Amino acid sequence: MELIRYIHLNPLRARLVEDLKALDKYSWTGHSTILGKRKNPLIPEPSKGNNKKIFTPLNPTNVGHLTGAQSEISLAEKTMQDVLLLFSSKTREARGRYRQFVKNGIDQGKRLELQGGGLVRSAGGNKAGLLGRKKEERDKGDERVLGSGDFVMNVIKEVNELLDERVEFNLTLDELVSRVCSRFGIMFDELVSKNRRRRLSQARAAVSYLAVDKLGYTGEDVARLLKVSGRSVSNCRERGKILLDNKETISEYLL
Repeated sequence: MELIRYIHLNPLRARLVEDLKALDKYSWTGHSTILGKRKNPLIPEPSKGNNKKIFTPLNPTNVGHLTGAQSEISLAEKTMQDVLLLFSSKTREARGRYRQFVKNGIDQGKRLELQGGGLVRSAGGNKAGLLGRKKEERDKGDERVLGSGDFVMNVIKEVNELLDERVEFNLTLDELVSRVCSRFGIMFDELVSKNRRRRLSQARAAVSYLAVDKLGYTGEDVARLLKVSGRSVSNCRERGKILLDNKETISEYLL
């Protein structure tokens, strides 16, 4: 509950919004959707011509005991319900208590114990107490990661492995695009066109996945190149991961 409140108050602390009333309608956190002020874009709409419920909105009197059609709700909707159930089984009451809980956290400002990770968090955010420890123990308190010491070490290990892989490939985005276009037998103008032919869609998926996940470019870099939205790049990455599902195939593009 503390972490939910702390994260949702970030826009207010960063002065992206003026007050709690403005935060209630702010689009870029889950706070406004939990309060029912904005629709959650992650919740799918029912398909046209399909009467089957894909998700069920919160019951106006009770958000507990999901049964029947309610079991088909999306993960985003289920997450919102889980948060509200921390405060009450009745939706209106839960939202009121949740908002008051968030409001009570405004004056707390920055919380040192919710910053940093591993041993730093255990020490209440005080790094001075960690100076006498061995280096491998201090590493567990990497301030970029919030979690237990073991979790911090696992994250650092995975990131280092990923960075090593990116150094190994060492391709520019232009070089990658040239290779993908060559392998798919297409021109660059076709790649960035609105045409949705299967071959072109697969090429965009390959570029998005390899550029972001293997070469370290941002989704924004790829979106500008392909002239698409960030969400489209994200979808392309997922398709690209399936399309290029082994190291041998990936190496053919990057080595």
